[in-house]
Amino acid sequence: MSKAEDTYFQSNKELWNKRTSVHKTSDFYDLEGFKKGKNALNEIELTELGDVSGKSILHLQCHFGLDTMSWVRLGAEVTGIDFSNMAIDTARKINDELGLYANFICSNVYDLKQHLDKKFDIVFTSYGVVGWLPDLNRWADIISHFLKPGGTFYMAEFHPVVWMFDDKFTKLIYSYFNEGVLEIEQEGTYTDRDADIKHIEYSWNHSISEVVNALINHGLNIKLMNEHNYSPYDCFQNTVKNHEGNYFIRGYEKVLPMVYSIKAIKN
Repeated sequence: MSKAEDTYFQSNKELWNKRTSVHKTSDFYDLEGFKKGKNALNEIELTELGDVSGKSILHLQCHFGLDTMSWVRLGAEVTGIDFSNMAIDTARKINDELGLYANFICSNVYDLKQHLDKKFDIVFTSYGVVGWLPDLNRWADIISHFLKPGGTFYMAEFHPVVWMFDDKFTKLIYSYFNEGVLEIEQEGTYTDRDADIKHIEYSWNHSISEVVNALINHGLNIKLMNEHNYSPYDCFQNTVKNHEGNYFIRGYEKVLPMVYSIKAIKN
């Protein structure tokens, strides 16, 4: 990892530590509902990934682990990793309280080989993940490394078109393609726009072709690729909600792609 990348990751880690302190008590994540049995996963990934009972899952960039532990509740043996030490500490406390037996590791995605020596039936990642990584070839290498032969990789991610807009979706200001690091000063967080958080974040836009080619180049055979015209989360500004509980950008309802998903098998 270059010195510049290390600086970016350290800054982003501080940001996500701050966000975790707000997120864990937010209505958005509804931790109390989760503790009472609510599944944190969405119809997209539940339907497209399918039955995971008896499977081993590696969950990359798991935040504080509600999705990770939801897969455990569905019968899988799951390891979640995240670079935020506060997120992982929070996940471990929730896991211990509920007796769900998930395993959590604090690690940057790129450094995971130094912290884990195991192969998995499934590698899973979702919603707001690849934009924090500068190099998707290294990301795909990690996925391939930890998958068993014939294992499944699955991701559901916000569509790169979404990241071309300004925060209020009034104009296009960023490239669809990866043209290097984006340095953006952010205030608040997606669960609370007024939260006392002000921080520089470093991110990278990745086209779908960049994602797909990275996976193909590391021995993954694409079996499914879908685009969805809604978000299951109300995490953007200027949204409207339909009767099914899904979210659209106002003025772009069912016009703008909001999420894409990929399922692939390791050769």
